[in-house]
Amino acid sequence: MKLLRWGNPGEEKPGILLHNKRYDVSALGEDYTNDFLGNGGLDRLARFLEQEGAKLPAVPDLARTGIPLANPGKIVCVGLNYKDHIRETGFVGESEPILFLKAMSALNGPYDGVTIPKNSVETDWETELGIVIGKTGTNIEKPAAMDYVAGYILHNDISERAYMKKRGGTWDKGKGCNTFAPLGPYFVTKDEIPDPGNLKVWLKLNGEYMQKGTTADLIWKVPELTAYTSEFFGLFPGDIISTGSPAGSGIGQMPPRFLRPGDIIEYGIDGLGTGKQLLRSYGG
Repeated sequence: MKLLRWGNPGEEKPGILLHNKRYDVSALGEDYTNDFLGNGGLDRLARFLEQEGAKLPAVPDLARTGIPLANPGKIVCVGLNYKDHIRETGFVGESEPILFLKAMSALNGPYDGVTIPKNSVETDWETELGIVIGKTGTNIEKPAAMDYVAGYILHNDISERAYMKKRGGTWDKGKGCNTFAPLGPYFVTKDEIPDPGNLKVWLKLNGEYMQKGTTADLIWKVPELTAYTSEFFGLFPGDIISTGSPAGSGIGQMPPRFLRPGDIIEYGIDGLGTGKQLLRSYGG
């Protein structure tokens, strides 16, 4: 299933994508919350669609697409998980995955636009596969890791490189700015993505391809990352693990090319849909 939410910010309703068309499932009586994921909501939705799918009202064509999950608990991001991206950033790879948290105030819809922070000079893009957790777990063993995965989501890990590298402290300064975590358009259940290790990952800047990668090049794969992350963070339904980005980000261009007001990024991953963001200036 491809779950979506639609409507004005703060007023989103649950929906579903069927035959490439959006339908309203408000009659289910539940939003796509963490409790929904953790308490059998996907099974209830599947049964509801079997019974009521032919009667669902269509979502209006011009209705906004919102964040597909109502209240993610956290986004744990994985840094430097593609060798080609390590080379282009100038960072040094580590012997274990690098983990950092993305602020929930950075959450943003798939077409809502991205604000370049005040005094930013190096705002950058990173298209990433997000793992959506479906049940609670800590110290998960790798063979059982996929049992904790509910599905996948498209994430763009927007980053301010100068904040990360030149302002002291941790990466979080450049990762959690407002609008820096656009998600969606869909939360896609894992049955629709049988091989998350073989998906094309791409991004265009103003119509020109910048990223053309594949999740086959992930250093640490979905089961490893799920198990590893659970050693350090309790994982709960609705949590997201963002798996890292392939080469082609702005910092890797010759010369580096960072985002400016008026730029448009379009990006996607096989099976997860596409996002599109207009870049705007702070206060603009």
